[in-house]
Amino acid sequence: MTQATARAYPNIALVKYWGKANEDLILPAAGSMSMTLDDFATTTTVTLDETDSFSLNGAEQGEAGASRVIAFLDLVRNFARTAGLDTADQNARVVSVNEGPTAAGMASSASGFAALAVAASSAYGLELSIRDLSRLARRGSGSASRSLVDRFAVWHAGDDQSSYAEEIPAPDMAMIAVPVATGQKAVSSRKGMVATATTSPFYPAWVTSTEEILKEMIGACKDSDFTLVGEIAETHAMRMHAVIAASRPSIRYLSPTSLEVFDRIAQLRADGIETYGTADAGPNVFAITRPEHAEVVSERLRDLTKDGEAKVLRPGRGAHLVGDDAL
Repeated sequence: MTQATARAYPNIALVKYWGKANEDLILPAAGSMSMTLDDFATTTTVTLDETDSFSLNGAEQGEAGASRVIAFLDLVRNFARTAGLDTADQNARVVSVNEGPTAAGMASSASGFAALAVAASSAYGLELSIRDLSRLARRGSGSASRSLVDRFAVWHAGDDQSSYAEEIPAPDMAMIAVPVATGQKAVSSRKGMVATATTSPFYPAWVTSTEEILKEMIGACKDSDFTLVGEIAETHAMRMHAVIAASRPSIRYLSPTSLEVFDRIAQLRADGIETYGTADAGPNVFAITRPEHAEVVSERLRDLTKDGEAKVLRPGRGAHLVGDDAL
């Protein structure tokens, strides 16, 4: 029996990915930048088996729930076939556990497909670089390309060969997770992206402005300018939610409580505690602050969370093999 286990963490974008240039290859319309977290991991074991199957958080997934995972396995098997490996015609059992909320705007698909890319490529005998693993993970979920990378990542737009994520330097910071809801969102990110690109009148400007703001963010990271990084991140998050809301029919991921969190973050700044907010396609908010302020910010936001916990998160490790598979 051949198997491999990998662990990956979500990443939260500071310059957002929203919209594809190519749906089949999952190529972004513009580049993005993110912080890989050190918590809310996904741990995935891939075991070569007689049939394809997928278990998530202890529940066996039916055909609909397993379809994306099996399509991804087919992609891995194609790579194995090209490499001349005798594993190429074998099926696999995938067992995955998310430590954070699933499909709630907290990047569980990023950690999920990053872990699957590492575990599946190892189980099938592929030897891939971080760059090629990032390209592979991208085919499952675009943001998964960034979860292959330690700490801070830029995901490049481009073609199949040039669209991957790589690490960049960034100023020291912490994120505070502010979960205001834990259920699945009504509109998936994939459907939301298509709706935005096809119906929002602001979408073309979103793409061009994202390309410009990414260059500004890379410069701010290079200069270790935390203030500028925070300002860009909050502005870009608000732009993303605005262009999504302009879709027809309108899509709203942020809830009234989400907006209350952003108001509280603004009050923290007014009180001299430098903090900024961001939110992916969901109601949950992440506060960005200097490490020395993290506990204070957590305390000030805790009462707005669904479960009474505003967890402090640090820059984390990219997806990697664990246990005996790491040797």
